[in-house]
Amino acid sequence: MKIQPTLEGGLRIDAEDADEWKLLQGITHDAISCEEHLATRLGNLITDEEVAPDWQEYIVPDLDEGFHADLSHVAAAIASARVDCGGGPGSLWITPDEALRWYSALNQARLALEETHHFGPGEDIEPADLPPVIRAAFLRSQFYCAVQTLLLDHVMK
Repeated sequence: MKIQPTLEGGLRIDAEDADEWKLLQGITHDAISCEEHLATRLGNLITDEEVAPDWQEYIVPDLDEGFHADLSHVAAAIASARVDCGGGPGSLWITPDEALRWYSALNQARLALEETHHFGPGEDIEPADLPPVIRAAFLRSQFYCAVQTLLLDHVMK
């Protein structure tokens, strides 16, 4: 997979085969892999008895709706690009207007993977020492982080 900035200020992701499309589809799959949605997990962090009920009633539903909209947008973009190229080599474009949605979806995926696997600081992990399923999750998390970095450096500046 190749990812590069575009002249229009976005990113172009070139998937080279079906496995790379599956990796991209993993963004939304990973993001919803926890038992509780991210908005609920964030709401549960608010423990002040005076504020917590309002957070649960007013903030959490709006957060959940926004997170879901971002995931839906990214899932649709990936599916459309994959169909356009027949699941083989093809490109996916992220415009500057879409960057925040992509950043959100990638962040949701990384937070869900962290919630599940508790990787902590990645620099202390040797992927080869991890069991295959956990290694795959760690490498996806690192990939999502790399795409977020590209978004920050080239699109959301």
